Amino acid sequence: MRSIWKGSLAFGLVNVPVKVYSATESHDITFHQVHAKDGGRIKYQRVCSECGEVVPYQEIDKAYDSEDGERVVLTDEDFEKLPVAEKHEIPVLQFVPTEQIDPILFEKSYYLEPDSSSPKAYGLLAATLEQSDRTALVHFTLRQRTRLAALRTQDGLLILQTLLWPDEVRAAEFDSLDDIEKPKQRELAMAETLVESMSGDFDPTEYVDEYQVELRTLIDEAIARGDNVFQVSEPEHEEEDAEVLDLVAALKQSLEQAGSDKRPSGSAAKKSTGKTAAKKSTAGKTAAKKNTAGKTTAAKKTPAKKAAAKKTTAKKTTAKKSTAEKGPAKKSSGERKGA
Repeated sequence: MRSIWKGSLAFGLVNVPVKVYSATESHDITFHQVHAKDGGRIKYQRVCSECGEVVPYQEIDKAYDSEDGERVVLTDEDFEKLPVAEKHEIPVLQFVPTEQIDPILFEKSYYLEPDSSSPKAYGLLAATLEQSDRTALVHFTLRQRTRLAALRTQDGLLILQTLLWPDEVRAAEFDSLDDIEKPKQRELAMAETLVESMSGDFDPTEYVDEYQVELRTLIDEAIARGDNVFQVSEPEHEEEDAEVLDLVAALKQSLEQAGSDKRPSGSAAKKSTGKTAAKKSTAGKTAAKKNTAGKTTAAKKTPAKKAAAKKTTAKKTTAKKSTAEKGPAKKSSGERKGA
């Protein structure tokens, strides 16, 4: 598991270095769109609706369409002017009672690992949250987007859960709720008895995604039978949309930051670079020799007939010169036999 973010928690005057990891992953099987006839992947191009031309990614900007039908185009320079929170710091804003946070606000979960040789501050914050039964509200900036998040603890591990902003939660306004008749006491008692009979402790391992299990079985059986199975001869180079590319670039940058402390430093780095350069140089010379040898061999094979034609013409036009050329050849042959 690789960290996607590296920074620190700002807990008052206490600084807690941490690494952030995605706590969840999807097990859903993904599919591609293909041509039913031959199994070829379906490609998509970015085509401008105005001029009909295919637009390269570097020429694409973001735009906003207003309710009045006006479209404003924003460039990268415009986005750079916006205020951005500290990317490598998670500031604690407030501590609130845990039960006051509605679960509907929870979005995505992350694990926080201590990133220090002395994780005492990490343990202190985790123990404080556990004993006080409170949750810390923090600001968390990931992929150039600042989110409100809840920081809680579980068995000594700090867990960060991003929260939706209040205006991102829709209001539930249903007139049909006003017409619901209040249940009678006898009905409530029977319902409670049914609830008790079906009650138990929650164990998530008891529940299985049967759809995904059956889908995997279906795929394996189809492969075994050879039904509609095509061999992919070449690697697919699927065009990704702008959001995916932005996401990939952001993840790559985050991984480079997280892995920077693992790179060799000082003389070790120079030594490693030197060896790599030497290997590349040797490989380059070898490739050059192979290339030259290939050209020489091809050159010898290609003009063979032309050379023979020239010798034939030379024999017809200059007999004396030809005899003189054959003499040394015979002498050389005799010398080889004597040897």
